[in-house]
Amino acid sequence: MATIVPSVSWPGACWTLLVCCLLTPGAQGQEFLLRVEPQNPVFPAGGSLLVNCSTDCPSSKKIILETSLSKELVGNGTGWAAFQLSNVTGNSRILCSGYCNGSQITGFSDITVYSLPERVELAPLPLWQPVGQNLTLRCQVEGGSPRTSLMVVLLRREEELSRQPAVGEPAEVNTTVLTSREDHGAHFSCRTELDMKPQGLELFWNTSAPRQLRTFALPVTPPRLVAPRFLEVEKSWPVTCTLDGLFPASEAQVYLALGDQMLNATVMNHGDMLTATATATARADQEGAREIVCNVILGGERLEARENLTVFSFLGPILNLSEPSAPEGSTVTVSCMAGARVQVTLDGVPAAAPGQPAQLQLNATESDDGRNFFCSATLEVDGEFLCRNSSVQLRSVTLTFNPFTPALERLDHLKWKDKTRHILQCQARGNPYPQLRCLKEGSNREVPVGIPFFVNVTHNGTYQCQASSSRGKYTLVVVMDIEAPKSHFVPVFLAVLVTLGVVTVVVALMYVFREHKRSGRYHVRQGSTSLPLTSMQPTEAMGEEPSRAE
Repeated sequence: MATIVPSVSWPGACWTLLVCCLLTPGAQGQEFLLRVEPQNPVFPAGGSLLVNCSTDCPSSKKIILETSLSKELVGNGTGWAAFQLSNVTGNSRILCSGYCNGSQITGFSDITVYSLPERVELAPLPLWQPVGQNLTLRCQVEGGSPRTSLMVVLLRREEELSRQPAVGEPAEVNTTVLTSREDHGAHFSCRTELDMKPQGLELFWNTSAPRQLRTFALPVTPPRLVAPRFLEVEKSWPVTCTLDGLFPASEAQVYLALGDQMLNATVMNHGDMLTATATATARADQEGAREIVCNVILGGERLEARENLTVFSFLGPILNLSEPSAPEGSTVTVSCMAGARVQVTLDGVPAAAPGQPAQLQLNATESDDGRNFFCSATLEVDGEFLCRNSSVQLRSVTLTFNPFTPALERLDHLKWKDKTRHILQCQARGNPYPQLRCLKEGSNREVPVGIPFFVNVTHNGTYQCQASSSRGKYTLVVVMDIEAPKSHFVPVFLAVLVTLGVVTVVVALMYVFREHKRSGRYHVRQGSTSLPLTSMQPTEAMGEEPSRAE
């Protein structure tokens, strides 16, 4: 009896099996079989396989292996032979044959190899997929065996959408999905599953690279464009473009343009609403009829809005004075002009024709100081009349001085009572406005002008009231005569003196009369306030001239 030594090895892609057969002599007329080991093996494609062919026939001397695979005899003996098969890439049937007692004996085994697909690929998705439309997913599979155990699965994220067997080479599996907003940004893929568990192995997976889907939705209405009807050259005006019902609004592109001039737009979105703003500035070469255009592009589709706009040039009105500050009596020319096609009107008087200036002249007077002149300019643009106004003020440089004291006829001589309140109403007018001061001569004492102040006798005197400005000085002399109140002491004193005088005269007369009775007459010297008395001589009584007392 011989010893049977089995040996099995599976290193990676190489699978080998060595079987030594027991050769047992049989009885006469017994049929002998040729065994092939391993029987119907399964292993990865590209591996190696050790095949043993054996029989119990004692007369069998030579056993051969018939196969299209690459083989090598690695050992033999009575009733057996071992062969090494290499690079087994496909399913194959191998046949062992030999002779026993002059008759041919055979044995066979079916080799099954398995392989994962060489390529599993999901067909490219559209750049943008409209929401609410069907999307067809296509997965191609090349290679992979055995095909009876190979399935193809289509996935959205981890959600299984379809499971189908791989048929054909290459195999193509399709399925249709109705897309929604939730599919925006979702990843789709396909996966192959090679189920070798019935053969005692495992389930082998192979997954394609994922592809991301972008979905979008556009409203049926165009964008709302807000732009001016008219735009002046070198002037700026805001332009706004709004679109609602846009998904995803954050990925939309917006273009604003004035004719062929692209505008720098700032885009903001809130939910499904998109707003783009820009500032349009017209150039001189764009004068005339133009268009403001707003384009919103999403998902390869475009929504557009257009508004007509007229670019115009409006120069003026330019209002000038020949002398902005004119002396009284000088001639001043006022002129107003504007650009072509502009009609100007100066203080209600229109120019002869559009584009022509308007003028007027005047002799400046004091009443013209601060006078305003108005000019209006009118331009017709696309059936609309655009108006602008301008004004200028004339300033007189004449300096005048006007003292004003309504209670007195003589304006330069003021008579006021002591300890009363008065207002020195002197007025000075001029351009530039003059400074007015009234100073007392000799002391430079200043009295207020135009406001009440308390008057006393110390204000008596002559004052210099001076108005001064950058154009010169003007002085008015004003005399203040302050009347002091009458004293009551003098009349009383005089009354006392008169009374004393009368009393003295009466007393003197009485005395003289008494003495006259006694010794003669007395004469009162006239002109003496002390009333001195002198005696009369007899000759005086007789009519002779008396002598003057020394």
